[in-house]
Amino acid sequence: MMQNLSDNTMKKPITCNLFNAGKPAHCHIRIRGGLLHLVMVMIMVATGACTQESADSFFTSAEAQAASVKTEGEWRASAVAMVETQIISRGVTDKRVIEAMKNTPRHLFIPDNVKRYAYEDRPLPIGHSQTISQPYIVALMTELLNLSTQDKVLEIGTGSGYQAAILSQLAGEVYSIEIVEPLAKSSKKLLTELKYDNVTVIYGDGYQGLPDEAPFDKIIITAAPPEIPEKLVEQLKKGGIMVLPVGELYQELLVLYKEQDGSITKRSAGGVRFVPMVKPGQ
Repeated sequence: MMQNLSDNTMKKPITCNLFNAGKPAHCHIRIRGGLLHLVMVMIMVATGACTQESADSFFTSAEAQAASVKTEGEWRASAVAMVETQIISRGVTDKRVIEAMKNTPRHLFIPDNVKRYAYEDRPLPIGHSQTISQPYIVALMTELLNLSTQDKVLEIGTGSGYQAAILSQLAGEVYSIEIVEPLAKSSKKLLTELKYDNVTVIYGDGYQGLPDEAPFDKIIITAAPPEIPEKLVEQLKKGGIMVLPVGELYQELLVLYKEQDGSITKRSAGGVRFVPMVKPGQ
């Protein structure tokens, strides 16, 4: 659920953080009709005249909606092109990750009003001030986990369910926690319909993890906590790996390794920008 700092913003949506009644309104806006249209949407969001979702749909015509409908052949061709131009070209080499990205219908995890952008190099809004990460970041974080088919994985931040669908194809068991109840319900339904049968979606507080199911071989967090959550570190198996963004104004993508003696080593995989990891009541 992020926007990569390395994105070329001239080719990507502009992320606007506007404030309405004391709360930030996040909107991703693609300039298609010139500066006047952009200003109009910014004013509408700032004054409460439109939500994130309606801002996104402002530039989405009926023609674009129709164009977003894909046959299996079309979406597979789009997925292959996405992988070759956005993922392999940036250095992701894990063949299993690459195949999973090619074989997952990303457009099914995205709302209709932005579905036409499903295979483009950008994060997209999925409602409730949350986003689906750009394809490259999904692939990178998955590769950093170094998954095996026997791994038991904990994901924090199910969102649309796309990352869980990728993990499902590479690990033995996937447990995914989502704190936004409508997203938990919709992602669980979709993953079930698509027969990702080794994924269990739980509505709950990701900061608490799942102590009853711990320890986990791998843990991935798809939203940014201000600091590394200690309860999740405790639930990581010795020899395990955790991948997560950390920070507020400045965020780093971190890879944590839990050594056999229980100590933690970490390394940075670069600067990123994710939505904040939500706490109960926020």
